[in-house]
Amino acid sequence: MVRSAGHPRARPRLPGTIPPHSVSTYPEKLPIPPFTRPVRGSATLPGSKSITNRALILAALGRETVTLRGALFSRDTRIMVAALRQLGFAVATDESALTIRIEGRGGEIPVREAKIEVGNAGTAARFLTAFVCLRPDGVYHFDGDEAMRRRPIGALLEALEAQGARASARSFPFTLRTAGLPGGTVLLDASESSQLLSALLMVAPHAKSPLTVSLKGETVSKPFVTMTERMVAQFAASPADYAIEGDATAASYFAALAIVTEGSVEVNGLNPAPDALQGDIEFYRLLTARGLIRCNGRHVSHAPARHGVIANFNDFSDTFLSLAAIAPLLDGPTKIAGIAHTRKQETDRVAGMARELTKLGQHVVETEDSLEIHPRPLVPGVEIETYHDHRFAMSFGILGCHDLRGDGQPWLTIKDPACCTKTFPAFFDLLAGLRAGSH
Repeated sequence: MVRSAGHPRARPRLPGTIPPHSVSTYPEKLPIPPFTRPVRGSATLPGSKSITNRALILAALGRETVTLRGALFSRDTRIMVAALRQLGFAVATDESALTIRIEGRGGEIPVREAKIEVGNAGTAARFLTAFVCLRPDGVYHFDGDEAMRRRPIGALLEALEAQGARASARSFPFTLRTAGLPGGTVLLDASESSQLLSALLMVAPHAKSPLTVSLKGETVSKPFVTMTERMVAQFAASPADYAIEGDATAASYFAALAIVTEGSVEVNGLNPAPDALQGDIEFYRLLTARGLIRCNGRHVSHAPARHGVIANFNDFSDTFLSLAAIAPLLDGPTKIAGIAHTRKQETDRVAGMARELTKLGQHVVETEDSLEIHPRPLVPGVEIETYHDHRFAMSFGILGCHDLRGDGQPWLTIKDPACCTKTFPAFFDLLAGLRAGSH
């Protein structure tokens, strides 16, 4: 086995073991009961979305049948599975076992014409756009959520047009007429998203002749490019089984929870090793270096330091919200830089974070590329707008675990908590289980 190093409306379940992939049900607005004691217990991470969706593409590109183990089942990965089935691939899923079996077609795209809905899944949108271009005579109609229509795709389409494809537009929705990938050198501007580059790197080995990507300038989130390159090499060995790492971005919430409640959590599924595929493990390293947490393998606990953090988050920007949301509880300002590209993700994350922290009474200095948060007394009774962005819901859900009034009563409410189904369907259930187990 190659190793890659969870709704109808109802009340959340409380005690017991909560599978990280479970599809939970939440109300439209979810008050967060704070922890009245330090967190104690364990949390099992869902599989990494980034690895699962890359693995689905790479398995489909192979010549053998591959079983993905520990796979994530969430909105984004279900979108990818549905698209592969639309394109004619045999994909068998077992959510209880967390497995997905894909029959590879060696670079062949079986279905000539298809309609592909990508929702607001950036990985599915970018990876599938390049993937279908392996077919020499394809016609593919792409569309997504309203938010996806504002997210970057034009630079990838330009690069694919240099290989003979023709796109009807430079943003979603568009129709893509494909002509195969002849190879050679293709220029790409990946300054807005590293996924544009990763999309080409995964299909490059299946071009008719060697295909080289030459970047115009720099890309962002470089560890995700490294992840792609390493996974391409892993799948070149034709594994029959491939194990998915636990989601390192999701792990950031439990490090933050340890700080907020002055407790400790065993984070099952976390790969803290130096050779971990996911660059977002750097969040743990940063907080450890700053003296905010202590780590012993998968065990994370709070440390005495409570001072603010000044750091560049460009390489692990998905975790910046995890720190920004709890910055009001730290001593002194926190400055987070290197995040301009997150303005074009699920929402404008920089502006959204500044807006919600300001509602909570914080003094926030916003620039194009950074946020500087000066702690002020928190304002209770605030409803957090999540902007259909899972990371807002989960990051502020952790802040709400702080017992602001000292009476164990909710003081912060999350709007649209179900948006966490994008990557971590059972997040709030798991949080409730940890709360119950700590009291």
